[in-house]
Amino acid sequence: MPIIKIHYFASVRERLNQSEEQLTLPEGVASIEDLIKHLQIINPSFKSVMDSSKKILVAVNQTVIVDLNYELSEDDEVAFFPPMTGG
Repeated sequence: MPIIKIHYFASVRERLNQSEEQLTLPEGVASIEDLIKHLQIINPSFKSVMDSSKKILVAVNQTVIVDLNYELSEDDEVAFFPPMTGG
C-alpha cells in the first residue's frame, strides 16, 4: 500500500494542532477526493476544517495545486492550506 506524507499549513495546521503526518493509503483511496473523505472519517477535526472552510487548496509534491480527481502515487507529498491573501 502506498505511503504519502501530508502537510498542513496556516489555519488548517492550527485547527488540527499538527503540521504533518505520514499515512498508508488504504485500499480504495486513490485520488485527492478519496483522501479527503478518508481523512474526514478518521479525524473529526479534519472534517470540521473541511466543513467550515470556504475553500481549502491542495498541492502535491510542492509544485502543483490539484483538483479532487488527482490520482495519488507512492511517496507523494500532499499539502492542505487556505487560499493566500495579501497585497
